[in-house]
Amino acid sequence: MEWTSVLQILYIVVVALVCLRVIYDTHHITKTLSYLLLVIFIPVLGIIFYFSFGMNYRNTKIYSKKLFNNIKFERQLAIQLQQYAKEIIRSKGEILESNKKLVRLLFQEISSPLTNKNEVDLLINGESKFPEVYKAIASAKHHIHLEYYIFTDDVVGRKIEELLIKKAQEGVKVRFMYDDYGSSSIRKSLVMRLRNAGIEAFPFYKVKLIYLANRMNYRNHRKIIVIDGRVGFVGGINVCDKYINSIDTEPFSYWRDTHLKIHGPAIWYLQYLFLCDWNFCANCEIEPTKELFPELETYETKANVAVQIAASGPDSKTPTILYALLQAISLAEREILITTPYFIPNESIMDALCIAALSGVKVKLLVPRTSDSKLVNAAASSYYEELMHSGVSIYRYTKGFVHAKTMTIDDEIAIVGSANMDLRSFDLNFEVNAIVYDKGINEKLRDAFYNDLNDADEIILERWKNRSWYHELTEKLARLWSPLL
Repeated sequence: MEWTSVLQILYIVVVALVCLRVIYDTHHITKTLSYLLLVIFIPVLGIIFYFSFGMNYRNTKIYSKKLFNNIKFERQLAIQLQQYAKEIIRSKGEILESNKKLVRLLFQEISSPLTNKNEVDLLINGESKFPEVYKAIASAKHHIHLEYYIFTDDVVGRKIEELLIKKAQEGVKVRFMYDDYGSSSIRKSLVMRLRNAGIEAFPFYKVKLIYLANRMNYRNHRKIIVIDGRVGFVGGINVCDKYINSIDTEPFSYWRDTHLKIHGPAIWYLQYLFLCDWNFCANCEIEPTKELFPELETYETKANVAVQIAASGPDSKTPTILYALLQAISLAEREILITTPYFIPNESIMDALCIAALSGVKVKLLVPRTSDSKLVNAAASSYYEELMHSGVSIYRYTKGFVHAKTMTIDDEIAIVGSANMDLRSFDLNFEVNAIVYDKGINEKLRDAFYNDLNDADEIILERWKNRSWYHELTEKLARLWSPLL
């Protein structure tokens, strides 16, 4: 038998084994079919792509999330938090009673406590966020925790670096965690300067060589700051000059994003997330203390806003953020307003939005007119016609790049976080969203949404249906890749 025939037989056997691995390892049908087509019809390269970016390494337990080593203590804490949540629901009345399914979902899935007596500030764009961050860091007395997907060595990054070093010199404990892929540019510059100043700085899930390239599939996309266990920040804004809109950031001259500053007991769960991630990437075991988790009755705040934190990632047993968004959509009776830079929904999100719109709920979706990824932009566009047929209104932001990840439900629920409405955020990345049950914050976020519509063009269904065959074909082809994006 000729060597070419032997090689062909071996290759067929390898392809068959890889296909079996795809079927065994990939849980979503659309993603499974996409990888099968890739492996079968793109010789060699398809197999390399799957093992580099597609293989599900969760089963190898890449991430162990454990903060409480005392199981009895953990159970007692869970009982206390559950009772605490029930009392809040009773005290807050109708707004929480009508949304208790969402509250219960998050507590059952990830033990995320419902908290009240929080002060919440809505921060529009980096020019609103960073001055508040500077002040909060400067006021730190015990510890400063930062966790970011993108942290750059530029004007904003160096300002925060300067403040962190100053606080470390004052005796404040500073822990800095950065995603090794998203913040790869600071490995040998800013990170080294922080370490030389005595600050602990670690990458999350370090990317090394191409044989470990799959790690790029499991990125820490969270943006978390916790100051003294009492004040924190969460949302979509990374640490980078382009978010402050004071410099030329071609190709986008304007970055529109949203963040939250929270003062109150809701910081408990942000702290918990940070420390779990820190224990993993720093390979240590920090135990809970009263300095890290102040007693709930010790928070002195001027407001009484109810907040719950939703988090998910490759460590999650279920896609908690996806489930939370689906539950929130199902609770809507009048209006759903969504802003997302990357809209590549799965079937459940598509069905939920279409059902809501067909049921008479006003559903509006704001996306970028031009994305930072042409492939993602084309794939997202392929979903618009089906949504518009169901009555969903879709707007494309024209002022610059809208990077905010927000949702409002009626006049009671406001969601701000790091999770995009795409498969990567639901399934592959470590993400965190804050869910605020408050009419005041909801109204501010709604006002921001409608203000953004002044810089957006609505897609008209009849015109959209008449777009060129070339654009439609490009969108359909891109959609085939959407499970892999």
